[in-house]
Amino acid sequence: MFYKILSVWLFISLYSISYAQNSFQVKGVVVSANTLDPIVGANIIGENLWSISSTNGEFMINNTNKESCSFKVCCLGYACKMVTVRADENKDFIKIYLKQTSTNLDEVQVLAKSKERIQKENPMVSQIVSKEFLEGNRENSLMQTLSKIPGVSTITIGSGQSKPVIRGLGFNRVAVVQNGIKHEAQQWGNDHGLEIDQYGIEHIQIIKGPASLLYGSDAIAGVVNIQPNKIPLQNSFSGEVNLLGESNNDLLGVSAGITSRKDKWFYRGRITYRDYGDYKVPTDKIKYENYIFNLHNNNLRNTAGKEADASIGIGYVSNHIKSETVFSNVNAKNGFFANAHGLEVRTSTIDYDGSSRDIDLPFHKVNHFKITNNTTIEKENHTFYVDVGYQNNQREEHSEPVPHGYMPKPSTTKERLFDKSTYSLNVRDAFEFNNQHHMVLGANLEHQDNHIGGWGFLIPAYHRFTAGVFGYDQFEMNSNLHLLAGFRYDYVWLNTNAYYDWFPSTVANNNGSTSEVYLQRAQNKNLNFKSLSASLGVSYLQNNTTYKINIGRSFRMPLSNELTSNGVNYHMYRYEKGNLNLDAEISYQLDVAIDHTTKYFSVGVSPFVNIFQNYIYLNPTSNYFETLQIYEFTQSKVFRIGGEFKASTSIFKFLQLDASVEYVYSRQTSGAKEGFTLPFAPPLSALFSANYQFKNVFFFKNPQIIASYRITAAQEEIVPPEEKTEGFQVLNMSFLSKVDVFQNNNPIDIRIKLNNIFNTKYFNHTSFYRLIDVPEAGRNLSLSLTMPF
Repeated sequence: MFYKILSVWLFISLYSISYAQNSFQVKGVVVSANTLDPIVGANIIGENLWSISSTNGEFMINNTNKESCSFKVCCLGYACKMVTVRADENKDFIKIYLKQTSTNLDEVQVLAKSKERIQKENPMVSQIVSKEFLEGNRENSLMQTLSKIPGVSTITIGSGQSKPVIRGLGFNRVAVVQNGIKHEAQQWGNDHGLEIDQYGIEHIQIIKGPASLLYGSDAIAGVVNIQPNKIPLQNSFSGEVNLLGESNNDLLGVSAGITSRKDKWFYRGRITYRDYGDYKVPTDKIKYENYIFNLHNNNLRNTAGKEADASIGIGYVSNHIKSETVFSNVNAKNGFFANAHGLEVRTSTIDYDGSSRDIDLPFHKVNHFKITNNTTIEKENHTFYVDVGYQNNQREEHSEPVPHGYMPKPSTTKERLFDKSTYSLNVRDAFEFNNQHHMVLGANLEHQDNHIGGWGFLIPAYHRFTAGVFGYDQFEMNSNLHLLAGFRYDYVWLNTNAYYDWFPSTVANNNGSTSEVYLQRAQNKNLNFKSLSASLGVSYLQNNTTYKINIGRSFRMPLSNELTSNGVNYHMYRYEKGNLNLDAEISYQLDVAIDHTTKYFSVGVSPFVNIFQNYIYLNPTSNYFETLQIYEFTQSKVFRIGGEFKASTSIFKFLQLDASVEYVYSRQTSGAKEGFTLPFAPPLSALFSANYQFKNVFFFKNPQIIASYRITAAQEEIVPPEEKTEGFQVLNMSFLSKVDVFQNNNPIDIRIKLNNIFNTKYFNHTSFYRLIDVPEAGRNLSLSLTMPF
C-alpha cells in the first residue's frame, strides 16, 4: 500500500512540474480607493482560479497557464472590479483599488428556525455537544471526553481506550454513529475500545434512551451520533495543528487538519499520531486472586500504546445537491496490563519493567478502515438523504503461547483474530405533508461478514444481514406544541459457521475407553429475529421552560458471542458459553425532560423508567473448565429507574457555576440473579465545576480557570462475582486561554490541565481493570496547543 501511495504522489508531482513550466504567477494587494487601507477577505474569482486577500490585503494566484487571465475582485461594502493581467506584462506586483459602496436591502423576513429551537421542539431527550466543549474538555479518548455529560460514563481500558455507557448500559446497547453510518467493530468485548479519532469532530448528538426507531438494533440505551462537519465557505482555506503532551504516561501527540473549498467542490483531511508509555497509578502493588503484583515506579506495566489515524473527505455542494465522501483509517497497538491476561505472566521471561514505552505480550492490534458517503438531494418539498458505508475492522490479540489443558503450545503469538466487514445503506425521504406535518420515511440495510483466526477460540465466524423500514411524523399542533409518532420493523438473518479445535482432546467413551477427538465448539446455524419498534413523544414550550415526554419500545438482536461463544476468555479469567435459545431484547422506556433557562441561570431534570422483558447477561455457574469458572449467557426481566439533574448560573459576569447529578437504580426481577442489579452499574455521582474568566493579561486573551470536583458514592449494589467499590472524590483543574503571539488574528489556543490533583487512589466501578483491583490513573499534567492557520 505504501508503494502505491508513493507512486501516485510521484505521478502527481511530476505532472505538477510539467504543468508549472507553462504557467505564470499573479501577486497583488487589494486596498480601499478611499482610505488606501488594505482590504481583508476580498474574493478574487476567475475561470479555474480563486484566492482571498490576507490580513494585509495581499493575494496570490498560482499556475495561470494562459496568455492572460481575468478575474473579478469583490468584497462586502465595495463595488466589484474586473481585472485582466497578461503574462508578457512582467508585473511583479499589482495593486487593485476598490471603491466603497452602500447597499440598501429590502425588508428581510427570516423564517428558518435556529438549531436550538429545533432541538427544543424534538420530543426526543438529547443533548448537543459543541466543538468548544470537545476542545475544552478533551481527554485521552472520545468517550472519556464525553463522560462529563450527565448520564454518560465509560468503560475504560487503560489510558487510551474506552467505550460508551449511557445510563448504566453499554457494549452493544449503545449505538455509535459517525457520518450517518453505525460504527461496527468488535464492541461486544469488555476490553475492546472505540476506534474513532476524536480530533476534528465538530458536533455530537447524545440521545439518552431508546432510539431504535431511527437507528435499529443496538440503540436500545441511546446513541452517540457524531455528525458530519459543516460545509466550508466558498473560496476558503483553513487548518489547524494540535499538539499534546501528558506527564502520567509520557504521551506525545500531534494532529493536523486542513479544510478548503473553491466554488462547489471542497475537501478536508486530517492526520493524527499518538505515542504513550505505561501509565502510573497511585500504588506500588496490586493484590488479586491471593497474588501480589509489585509495580515498578508505580507504572501499570505493559499499558503503553501507539495510534496513527488519517482521514480525507471530498465533497460537492450546489443549490440542490450536497455530497461528501470520507475515507478514514484508525490504527492502534496497545499493550494489556500483563497481570490481567492469565497468571502465566508470573513465570514469563519478558522484562516488563525494562522500559515504560515497550509494548510487550500480551497486546492487541486494531485497524479500522471506513468509507462513507452522505448525499442530500432537495427536490420540490422533498429532501432525500442517502448514506452509504463500508468498514473493515481487523483486530488481533497476541499473547505468550502457553499450553492449556489438552492444547499443546501454539507455534505463534496470535491468540485471536477478528476480521469484520460491514456494508451499510440508509435512505430517508423527509417531506412536509402540509405546514403542520413533517414526515420521514426510510429504510436501513446492513450486511456483516466476520471471520476469525488464531489458536484461541471464543466466537465463531458469522454472516449477518439486517433490514429495517421506518416512518415517523412530527406534528406541529401549534407553534409551541409538537407531537412525534413513529413505527419501525426489522428483520435479521444470522448464519454462524461450525468450528472444531485445531488440537485433539481426550474424551471418555461409554465402554470405559478413551478417544482422541477434535472437539466441536460451534455449529452451522441459521437464525432469524424480527421485532417492531415504536415511539410517541410530546414537546411543549412555555416561555423559558421546555417540557418533553417520550415513551418508546426498542429492541436489540442477540450477538454472535451471546448465542454461540464457547471458549476461554483469559482476559476475564473465565470460560464463556453462549445460548442459542436467546430471544431479542425488548425494552420499554418512559423519558421526561424539563428544562428552564433564563439569562442568568438554567436548570433541568430528566428522569426515566425502563423495563426489559428479556435482558441478556453473562451469568456465572457452579461448573468449571480447567480451573476456570463457566459463565453462561441467559435472560431475565429487569426494572430500571433513574435520571439526571443539572443546573448552571452566572452569579457574576466572569464566574459561571455548574452542577450535575446522575443516578441509576436497576433490579433483575426474574432469573438466576433475581434481586441483584446489573454488572458495571454506575453509582450515584455528582460533578461541580466553576469557571472564572479573567481580563486579558499581556498576550493572554480571554484566560479562564476551570475547577471540576467529582463526588462519587460507593457502589454496594453488585452482581456476584463483582465486588463492592468505595466512593471517591477527585479534583481537576484547567487553564484555558488564547495566545496572540504573532498578532495575525489567528491566536493559539492553549490548555493546561491537572487531573487528580491530590493523586487520589480510587476505583471506578465501570472500569475494565477495576475487576482485578487496579485503581484509576494518578496525577496527570497535560499541555495542549491548537494552532490555527
